[in-house]
Amino acid sequence: MQCDYFDAGACRSCTLMGEPYPAQLAGKQSSVATILASWVSPGAWSAPAPSSESAFRNKAKLVVAGRRGAPTVGILDRAGRGVDLRGCGLYEPGLHTAVLDLAERLPASGLTPYDVPTRQGEIKHVLLTHSPSGELMARFVLRSPGQRRRVVELVDDLRAGIGGPGGPRLRVASLNLQPEHKAVLEGEAEEVLTPDRTLPVQVAGLTLHLGTRSFFQTNTGVAAALYRQVAAWVDELGPGRLWDLYCGVGGFALHTSAPGREVVGVELSAEAVRSARLSREDPALRGRAADTTFVAGDATAHARDARPADRPDVLVVNPPRRGLGQELADWMQSSGVPHVVYSSCSATSLARDLARMPAYAVRHTRLFDMFPQTGHHEVALLLDRRA
Repeated sequence: MQCDYFDAGACRSCTLMGEPYPAQLAGKQSSVATILASWVSPGAWSAPAPSSESAFRNKAKLVVAGRRGAPTVGILDRAGRGVDLRGCGLYEPGLHTAVLDLAERLPASGLTPYDVPTRQGEIKHVLLTHSPSGELMARFVLRSPGQRRRVVELVDDLRAGIGGPGGPRLRVASLNLQPEHKAVLEGEAEEVLTPDRTLPVQVAGLTLHLGTRSFFQTNTGVAAALYRQVAAWVDELGPGRLWDLYCGVGGFALHTSAPGREVVGVELSAEAVRSARLSREDPALRGRAADTTFVAGDATAHARDARPADRPDVLVVNPPRRGLGQELADWMQSSGVPHVVYSSCSATSLARDLARMPAYAVRHTRLFDMFPQTGHHEVALLLDRRA
């Protein structure tokens, strides 16, 4: 992939830009395998799941800078000034259309970009998510509610049409308030501005509903490969009871649901749990998810407080980048749970957790390239308790 922004030195976020994609994938596989070599034998690796090397991102996290009437959408430079990246080649086609359309509308909206060096202005970020069906979620992050009316007017304009006939349709829009001067994308207060509150995303044969704060993988195609792989491992084991800890909007839980299988998804975010329960009603799950439930709560507390008789046959964990942590890893080590599926976005924290759980041996491992052009990775493992 070639990128004018990278070549001009305007953006260096894609650290592997210009390297042939097969070499990127091989290098990533080698790096992760080296980190995990003490726990994963060469024979346990399946071929990595590749991605398109461009036009794969379903999300755009746009920093709005510049000045009223002449905003930039993209990132900030080292001095805190805006760098316009509206033509980024990583966006899916529909998302690319939406970014270009939004960038054209912002000057006339009257919204004042937030200026980091002077701490003046209002609109800080626009966060876009695009679904395979061509629908869009847009979240507008302001410093204060003073320009709410301008955001509502812009949302109304966007709902009337984006990018001309055949362009993406704005389904969900929200106003988020982030009053603090610090490098975070969003604040605690959020108001949904549209009748629809969730964005349906079709992935691996099911429809998942994303709320405004819901986590979902950046690469829909590779996420589908990950869900299919985990579902295949679980079906091979045929468990009667499965837990999905850190379940988010229910991707693993719902893709591993089966008639007669008790599946429990646990997630701290109440909004994500509501989304997962809505996704459970997908007609494609009729007859499969009757015994699938979702609980809002802490994953470690759920495991720690459960009766031994209620422990699962298969435990699926998909923790944040920091990993499981000592308490949950120690519980898993002593739990007696026969099988674990671990999905990780950090081989380093994964290695740390595996070292805490010597009771498990790795049967299968696979790399999923969610983030081409960068060194980031996703890796999934199937672990069996040693005899």
